Amino acid sequence: MSSQAHHHAARRAALNQRLPAGLVILPTARVKSRNADSDYAFRFDSDFFYLTGFHEPEAVLVQVLGDAPKSILFCQPKNELREIWEGFLYGPDAAREQFGFDEAYAIDQLDSKLVELIAGQPRLYYPIGFDERWDRRIQGVIEQVKQRARTGKPAPIEFVDVRHAIGELRLIKDDAEKASMREAGRISAEAHIRAMRLARPGQFEYEVEAELHYHFTKSGSRSPAYGSIVASGANATCLHYHENNRQMQAGDLLLIDAGCELHGYAADITRTFPVGGRFSGPQKDIYELVLASMHASFDKVRAGEVRIGYHDAAVRVLTQGLVDLDILKGEVDGLIEREAYKQFYMHGTGHWLGLDVHDAGEYKIDGVSRKLEAGMVLTVEPGLYFRPLLADSPAHYVAVPEHFLHIGVRIEDDLLVTADGHENLTALVPKDVAGIEALTVG
Repeated sequence: MSSQAHHHAARRAALNQRLPAGLVILPTARVKSRNADSDYAFRFDSDFFYLTGFHEPEAVLVQVLGDAPKSILFCQPKNELREIWEGFLYGPDAAREQFGFDEAYAIDQLDSKLVELIAGQPRLYYPIGFDERWDRRIQGVIEQVKQRARTGKPAPIEFVDVRHAIGELRLIKDDAEKASMREAGRISAEAHIRAMRLARPGQFEYEVEAELHYHFTKSGSRSPAYGSIVASGANATCLHYHENNRQMQAGDLLLIDAGCELHGYAADITRTFPVGGRFSGPQKDIYELVLASMHASFDKVRAGEVRIGYHDAAVRVLTQGLVDLDILKGEVDGLIEREAYKQFYMHGTGHWLGLDVHDAGEYKIDGVSRKLEAGMVLTVEPGLYFRPLLADSPAHYVAVPEHFLHIGVRIEDDLLVTADGHENLTALVPKDVAGIEALTVG
């Protein structure tokens, strides 16, 4: 068993400690058709990969929980003809040895084996409602178990969605995960630096996107962690802009929200910078306000602080700044209470990060914002977006001064929570105005 397989085995052991006795059934993702006879590139299910490290499609983990735990993999069999067309397959024997499972079988044995494995179990854990076909399949197996109840091994009477328990485990990163995320952060930061150096008026946004993806790939990442946002000018005021097809102009700000995926783990960086030049006065005013709110958030990212604390810190700085810039009028506390800032800052200040870019794990415990713990990884991403008023804009929205219209600024880093503060996994790419302009003007 490889050293990496030991990490996955430890995670399965942790799941066994967390849950009462029963049986876990966890399939990986399905291959999805793109068009005709072409499929999308396969990407495993994150929970499945977290517990197995196995990256082939058509695979299922079955884990027996209790005093005699056991992990069983069902996967594609060795098939030389299929491998000619589609590439290498581990097969059950090699998968069991390489990935550290107690048993492994061909996937076509799953249903018959499940009847044996489910019988007599007090509860069944699987991703309830995630895939309607799997729900039906599990129910079909349960019916077979019920028909054999006279053997003295009844069907489970308790059914539990396993994703919550796995999500809570995923929230605290182990050493292997931290190493992957540090490397994903480094590669992604280098790609942003490359974009700052190369972006020029007259280029199209997709040309900058190509430079980002080029650096991801040549550095060992096989894909972006999510659809890259490369938004110039007014496009930066659209939070999930994805067209990436505008021709950039002199004087534009360019907002890039992009990160690579490495060994399954995501980086998530946003930077906003002038295209081939310097910030204008209004652009700099907004940029430095967002940056100040980010630094205020950083101060609240440490073990023991409540998660919502770093969002609240950003909101206070942004609201005060909007008052100072004569965009909002009134007392800061009252404006925050009325959420007046949401006209310009309508999203949260961050999210968990890991195998998914919006990673697993609860944000609240019993309705109360949970406390940060060492090993959590999160993003900090304040922003401001200035769009013109529309005819159907809410009555309490205010008109934006002309010199701020169409400016969109977001800045985002990935932070690993530590016992005495945090480690910034994406600090390599500059955030200060001088550091950015040294790249964009040079």
